[in-house]
Amino acid sequence: MRSNSKFKYMKSVVIIEDQTAVREMVSEFISLLPGYEIVGSFGNGEEGLKGCIKLRPETVILDVGLPKLSGTDVLKGLTLHVPGVKVLIFSGKASSANIRELLSAGAQGYVDKMDGFDEFKKALDIISGGGTFIGPKMASLMRSLILNPDSSSSEIPLSDREKQILQLVAESYSTKEIAARLYISVRTVDNHRTNIMRKLNLHDVAALTRYAIKNELISLA
Repeated sequence: MRSNSKFKYMKSVVIIEDQTAVREMVSEFISLLPGYEIVGSFGNGEEGLKGCIKLRPETVILDVGLPKLSGTDVLKGLTLHVPGVKVLIFSGKASSANIRELLSAGAQGYVDKMDGFDEFKKALDIISGGGTFIGPKMASLMRSLILNPDSSSSEIPLSDREKQILQLVAESYSTKEIAARLYISVRTVDNHRTNIMRKLNLHDVAALTRYAIKNELISLA
């Protein structure tokens, strides 16, 4: 892995991100920062957790929507098996409810993928130094919810895995394709789909698709 070798002490970092282009871009960016060393990079939650248990990094950059094992489950595993690790959530799909759950589960910070690399670097420096960080987009939303608590009822009442499956359903993936993509059984996908429809009180794929578009889980672009 690439690093800036001018520094005697390098803070070890692992990236867990399923989008190859994003993962490589983040890795390249961190490799240019002074004092950081990328020691591992993984494309799904299961391999990422196993890699972290083996590599024992100081900091983990973690996406929320991951195949095989969700970001929330990875975080719980890190808290259990890699005590003291600092986790920065780097995602574009999490709601404020998700962020509260992730912070409660042990994450030290959150940066939205649209916040830019200046905010990302600030977050990385702060949590690596033992602090906590919430990016401006999510901080604004959470402040709004504190000032207007009734608005929280409009948040998407789904787990990370359910959001993944809803997104794929809305993107016209079949049940078998979703199962293969997420490395879970067809029956598990069916169970999640049933739970999604029950929670949202929706009864067909067209309604799920409209809901996903309205809540920006998928884009028409």
